[in-house]
Amino acid sequence: MNIKITKTSAPKPIPTDDSTLGFGRVFSDHMFLMDYKEGEGWYEPRIVPFDNIALSPAAMVLHYSQTIFEGLKAYRTSAGDIQLFRPRENFKRMNLSASRLVIPEIPEDLVLEGLKELIKLDKDWVPHSDGASLYIRPFVFAADPFVGVRPGEEYMFIIITSPSGPYYATGLNPVGIYVEENFVRAVKGGPGYTKTGGNYAASLAGQVEAHTQGFAQVLWLDGIERKYIEEVGAMNIFFVLGDEIVTPALQGSILEGITRKSVIELCRKWGMKVTERRISIDEITDAYKSGLLKEVFGTGTAAVISPVGLLKRGAMSMEINNNEIGEVSKRLYDALTGIQYGKLTDDMGWIMPIDEGV
Repeated sequence: MNIKITKTSAPKPIPTDDSTLGFGRVFSDHMFLMDYKEGEGWYEPRIVPFDNIALSPAAMVLHYSQTIFEGLKAYRTSAGDIQLFRPRENFKRMNLSASRLVIPEIPEDLVLEGLKELIKLDKDWVPHSDGASLYIRPFVFAADPFVGVRPGEEYMFIIITSPSGPYYATGLNPVGIYVEENFVRAVKGGPGYTKTGGNYAASLAGQVEAHTQGFAQVLWLDGIERKYIEEVGAMNIFFVLGDEIVTPALQGSILEGITRKSVIELCRKWGMKVTERRISIDEITDAYKSGLLKEVFGTGTAAVISPVGLLKRGAMSMEINNNEIGEVSKRLYDALTGIQYGKLTDDMGWIMPIDEGV
């Protein structure tokens, strides 16, 4: 299918100070859309000016939350080139989410081509400063005007982009995390491993409680025994226990993060011992008491690596590595951002220049 491009006749001023961008508040001039109708499939891929969309109050997504999304970034190198980091993994995962939410499979090559054309058109919106990037949000939702519980028959797929400043405005400082032992986020057999809006809505109560207590994120435990560590609100989680790096195994209730996957692959390439298994909060508490717990860090698209300096469980506060970034966390952050921004050679095959054919 050919992608029709309609350029805006009223371009917006492009921000010149990346430090004021924040995250997810400023949007570039254009967006990519395509539609789906049962019996016809996906049709009319197009790039149009960024604008509001018309939606019936009876649209199924508003009533039954049949929607999925992804998050990735475009980076500008010091030479001015623009590149993506493992974008095929994002659209592969999007189809995993689509399968669980009974949403038609997304044509991965087509949407990747659409994304690259969108970035080429809005290339001036990709920030120039180190640490800033163009955040990319693909999403799909059921658009049928029908109030009834069934899979949708009509869908919209949209990609919007947002220039975003450095995640760490004041440097790569450790954050505090609150262990949630009352609410649960997901259970095995549910959609916890997908990027669907309902998962994030379900996490808000715990997130609010964490913020109330002065913590940046919430650490979720499993929904059955309230015992095993799953993930942080917006990140996967890793623990350095002695000379072993441990992260919760994927068992159907946590997101298979692309940064998580990249961290595991890098650490194994470096000869480090990485284990994916069930980890109880009691094991981490005992490791802290014995001095075995050396580092804790989160991984995700927004922060890349987020070192954890304080872990609070009930009345117990655990200060990790003197509330300083650890060697493993720093090495991983430098390696991943180095590849993303073109400072280091990509010998993993992760980078896709946007002018390279799909």
